[in-house]
Amino acid sequence: MDATLDAAGRSAAVATTIAVALSDAPAGPAPVVPVPAGPAPVPAVPAPVVPAPAGPEPWVPAQAGSAQAGSAPSHRRPVVTELRLSAFGAHRAAAFALGPLTLFAGPSGSGKSQALAAYEALAGLGSGATLEEAFPDAGARIPDRAVPDAERRRGFRLGCTVDGPAGPVRLDLAVQAEPALRIVGERLSQDGQILLSTALRDPGRRSVQAGWLTGGTIGVTRAPLPDDRLGTALLPLRVAGATAGQRQVLAAAEQVVVALRSVFPCDPRPERMRAPVPRGEGRLLADCANLADVLRRTRHECGTRHALLTEAARAGCAGPVAGLDVRVPEGGPVTAVLDRGPGRPATELARLGTGELRFLALALVLLTGPGVLDVDPAAELLSARQSLTVLADGLDRGLDRGQSAELLRLALLSCGRGHIRLVAAVGEETAAAARHLPGVAVVDLTA
Repeated sequence: MDATLDAAGRSAAVATTIAVALSDAPAGPAPVVPVPAGPAPVPAVPAPVVPAPAGPEPWVPAQAGSAQAGSAPSHRRPVVTELRLSAFGAHRAAAFALGPLTLFAGPSGSGKSQALAAYEALAGLGSGATLEEAFPDAGARIPDRAVPDAERRRGFRLGCTVDGPAGPVRLDLAVQAEPALRIVGERLSQDGQILLSTALRDPGRRSVQAGWLTGGTIGVTRAPLPDDRLGTALLPLRVAGATAGQRQVLAAAEQVVVALRSVFPCDPRPERMRAPVPRGEGRLLADCANLADVLRRTRHECGTRHALLTEAARAGCAGPVAGLDVRVPEGGPVTAVLDRGPGRPATELARLGTGELRFLALALVLLTGPGVLDVDPAAELLSARQSLTVLADGLDRGLDRGQSAELLRLALLSCGRGHIRLVAAVGEETAAAARHLPGVAVVDLTA
């Protein structure tokens, strides 16, 4: 434990250098559109296709670094501050507060991976993916012991809260997984006011009846929406913004979409990172298979951050590390190597251990950002108004204590600047060390 804490707090000078390199210009909050008085009622989300749990949803507190109700800071960048799993896999009536750096911990079977999978699925839907693309294994997300109704239907419910310039906005979703995958209810709300509500009225049609706030003499606009896509993500294409009510709906929907689109699920696969790769755009894939090509790009375009990554490699890789270099034969593939210093042969990535490769890939993600990641943030907003969230299931998988501690240090420095957030699942040893670090929120799950 002492070694872990020592590694996490090392090198104040390096920490200052990283903090300066990761800084970005501040951006002021966007104005909040006032709520029009007396809107017409909006149709409510229908009863879910899974049994409703008894009692209110408990708020699952983090061990450190989480803001309490009434004292939460306002977010100038749209970010997901709460993940709700009302009925999803092993989770029932669960609400998880998410901070800039949140770690899920718990024994095997406690639902750590399912929580991250739910977040990733919401991100996919917010980016325009279909239900089938977001939930390729929808049947596995049906809650344990869920009983089908008279029409043999079963499903799951999940949602999130997105805070930002428009204030906290809630998104709740009810999905039917059997016998056919479809959305049966969606609700977008703010301060208790329903901005969008959809419901499945006719099971024979592949659409849901939607109603969104309009204000004025109309009150509510109703129209069908497809039952395999997130209605919130479609609102900017359907709402003109001509009234105060429409502008409030647009502000809330766009805030949710921006937060969900700015997500990068990262699962480094060392077996795919060892071979030379073709020269490409230098945007890191989710499995980090093209790590060598990304290092080629950062070496030439991001000198400061490449130097920081080299500094991190000295802590996470065995032996001396003088630099991170690449070899690019004329017209050939890219090979990344560790420069071992004068008089020593370089070491190709293919010769590194599994933990070393995972460490390098995750450190690269934390030290760079959306510019070199295969992610599609909102192009209409400046990067200073967006915050990238990295999802990492098994963040410390294959890492030793020193590597895990160094990764936590990098995550704290990067997340502290606000342009990157990290939501990860970790083992008990890493979680135990993280509980003693200010700024890290640890969510403990039980099997």
